Amino acid sequence: MPPPPARLRAPAITPTRRAFLKKSFAATGAALFPLIVPAHVLGRGGGVAPSNRITLGGIGIGPRGNRVLATMLPAPDLRFIATCDIQSRMRESVKAAIDARYGDTACTPYRDLRDLLARPDLDAVLISTGDRWHALASILAAKAGKDVYSEKPCGLTIGQCQSLADTMHRTGRVFQAGTQRRNVPNFQFAAHLARSGKLGRLHTLHASIYKLGQNYDWLPAEPEPPRDEIDWDLWLGPSPWRPYNKSYVVDRRWRGYYDFDSGAKLLDWGAHTVDLCQWANRADDTTPVAYEPDGETVHARYANGVKLVLRPTGWIGQPAGLNKAGNYAVGSTGTCPVRFEGDEGWIETGDNGAIEVFPASLRGELRAFKMAGTDPTNHTREFLDCVKSRALPAANYQVMRHTHIACHAAAIAWQLGRKLAFDPATESFTGDDQANRMRTRALREPWHI
Repeated sequence: MPPPPARLRAPAITPTRRAFLKKSFAATGAALFPLIVPAHVLGRGGGVAPSNRITLGGIGIGPRGNRVLATMLPAPDLRFIATCDIQSRMRESVKAAIDARYGDTACTPYRDLRDLLARPDLDAVLISTGDRWHALASILAAKAGKDVYSEKPCGLTIGQCQSLADTMHRTGRVFQAGTQRRNVPNFQFAAHLARSGKLGRLHTLHASIYKLGQNYDWLPAEPEPPRDEIDWDLWLGPSPWRPYNKSYVVDRRWRGYYDFDSGAKLLDWGAHTVDLCQWANRADDTTPVAYEPDGETVHARYANGVKLVLRPTGWIGQPAGLNKAGNYAVGSTGTCPVRFEGDEGWIETGDNGAIEVFPASLRGELRAFKMAGTDPTNHTREFLDCVKSRALPAANYQVMRHTHIACHAAAIAWQLGRKLAFDPATESFTGDDQANRMRTRALREPWHI
């Protein structure tokens, strides 16, 4: 096994801040609850007693975070108690929505995630910040004793994904990556069919990805807003400093910029589709051993001989050319399609639930699937169940580790424009110092790996 990767260190929560929070809770906690306790609070009348309820906080709840949170809030065994965002309008918007839902004013907004994580009454966090913060926020949360549901990609580099997985293992926290297609029925069906042997011996797996690209430019500097309105320094977090521009923050146009994004946009879809290919190939504990770029496609190969093709083209019914978003259009199975091919047949499916199979004899096993691939309902419920049971969820830290490392390795091969050999045991490239240096990035002070 490889030596343990460098650990991620972050500024500790100061004693003054922690003491202030505890003192505040002690002084005001009674005011947050009515003098007459309703029966449902005690667990009667179909309610869930506080002792059995999961308390959840949110960090960086934007459009995707709201979609995920919306599937959690109806759960009777969950209470959302705190939200954190570097933008005042975002944190106040979430607080207002939560307070309206519960009919009180108990949801506490924070600007600094360290203040939220210092709360002793918080069980778990939903992390849906920009990509640059996913690994660091997850690690800080685990060290603070919180379970984590993190949107993907969970780390900007191979090194961050290693440190994240190691931290979750060491702290014993429950971790669910936001690769929800593991809990979407049509993708489950396709993976199980591939693993059943009914396609014969698997030989090729196809994972759809975005059109690859990387931007190293900076947008022009604009005046920074007041810190309490937008905390630009905290928004950047571990990323290198650059001048403020509202397009990054307010308009959320940070994707594709190297400092804020991961893997030449490969992980935007690849974190989902490569994950499903890993699952179909029974490769959750390993990665491919070779990666070779070919234009906008990357060809990879596992030690068992199975090929993995990361491609933006080539799906059933797919027209040539780009769609309005500048990415290649997909075919009859919808966005994020995957295709598993064996000696005796193949299966393809995507986000709209449609399934294409060959031979026709396999059609007898098909049924209608209505859940969209972007729907996290089953995934978030599994996370909450695992918070209680302490079981490993479907997209646990080890599954995340190997899928993300495979994606990052493919992205590095594409960025370097050459074939690379990779050793899954050491999680390093064989005989290529330049590629190995790209497994990590320097982080801005005071954040460190």
